[in-house]
Amino acid sequence: MAVTEFECIDGHTCGNPVRLVTRGAPALEGSTQAERRLDFLARYDWMRTGLMYEPRGHAQMSGAFLYSPTRDDCDVAVLYIETSGCLPMCGHGTIGVVTMAIEHDLVRPNTPGVLNLETPAGKVVATYTQVGRKVRTVKLTNVPSFLFMRDVEVEIAALGKLTVDIAYGGNFYPIVEAQQNYRDMADYTPAQLVAMGNEMRDYINAHYEIVHPLDANIRGVRHVQWTGAPKTPGSHAANAVLYGAAALDRSPCGTGTSARLAQRYGRGLMKKGDVLVHESIIGSQFTGTIEAETEVAGLPAIIPGIEGWAITTGYNRILLDDADPYVHGFVVG
Repeated sequence: MAVTEFECIDGHTCGNPVRLVTRGAPALEGSTQAERRLDFLARYDWMRTGLMYEPRGHAQMSGAFLYSPTRDDCDVAVLYIETSGCLPMCGHGTIGVVTMAIEHDLVRPNTPGVLNLETPAGKVVATYTQVGRKVRTVKLTNVPSFLFMRDVEVEIAALGKLTVDIAYGGNFYPIVEAQQNYRDMADYTPAQLVAMGNEMRDYINAHYEIVHPLDANIRGVRHVQWTGAPKTPGSHAANAVLYGAAALDRSPCGTGTSARLAQRYGRGLMKKGDVLVHESIIGSQFTGTIEAETEVAGLPAIIPGIEGWAITTGYNRILLDDADPYVHGFVVG
């Protein structure tokens, strides 16, 4: 019976968990971080499920491994793991990774205050403010984000027919805004948002082909973004993002905020330089900005900026013991 051991730093970004694995990352094959992601999925996805699922994790658990970069313009490479899969990019996870990596001296950036990250989705630049040992804020300059499909018709049992936009911000998001059969996420319990989100995700993946125009390995919908009116002073909008089988993001969701910026830009509702203070289901905030305009395979796109904060909550030594019938984890719900 084999025992695989991991050492981790646990924390959260604006309320949503981040588990940074500092020892135990598997050696991966690939000339880019995107290729390494595919190798991880093929050979080591059991590590993700063991570390993220119960009993060692929970429905909201999210994490990452650090690697040496494959590109000269990056300081470190990141592989994202969470209950929903091995993601191309994770915004709240990146804010947590940068905070913990800098505070624990796990990486030395070439330029103080700026950490260049190679992610499976592309290069992400993180600028951070630090007072003594403590990282106070992290701002990500994310990958190009765009409105992929607008006015997509879906139908789910609880709400009937809906129209959603699907936008990309490092992951694909159907964005559900106020309309005839849906007013506000506040009208539903978290359990109802999860159940309806699962049904919507299944419907979209069954009826539409969602594929990144430049990377066919980034495909399908893993998340659903419900929207509503904000409650926290200073917020412009609120959202609750479903991921995995039963998780609602406790942070305002970094790639989800990027997708919403791209959707609003694509609809002519925001322009370069505009700011969106995005609120989570618990009231925490990310500040999203449209940093620049670009295009992706002919589609109008933006470079989003996402700013937030993270906190270390503890240190963890985790064993995946083959003698445990639940070594690879389980999901309830």
